Amino acid sequence: MRLEDYFEFEKCKTPYGEIDRIRFKDRRISLEHVLDPYLQGESAERIYYSYRHSLTLEQVYAAITYYLGRKEAMDAYLKEGRDLEDKLYQDHLKTDPPEVVKRLLSLTAERAHSQTDNG
Repeated sequence: MRLEDYFEFEKCKTPYGEIDRIRFKDRRISLEHVLDPYLQGESAERIYYSYRHSLTLEQVYAAITYYLGRKEAMDAYLKEGRDLEDKLYQDHLKTDPPEVVKRLLSLTAERAHSQTDNG
């Protein structure tokens, strides 16, 4: 079995253009869900334990091996994903929250204010 056989490669449309997305075959789990903890020092076994209901240990090792064999390209892939997440988060911060969220924030503030007054 080739390493590529473990994954599905697709183009995803975003508000900022198309980006590449690599997922485990027949799963909704992206490669970065394994690679990010690996790059932060987690062992393959510990990562597997976090995803044991969805991935096999073999799949976790395949992701790490795929990364190590294409480190420069995979680092660029991971950076592209992080940059997109940052842009989408900044867009989210600029949007007005839904009315229900505004109401909950108002009620929370009222409760905190009444507790300090009764303090």
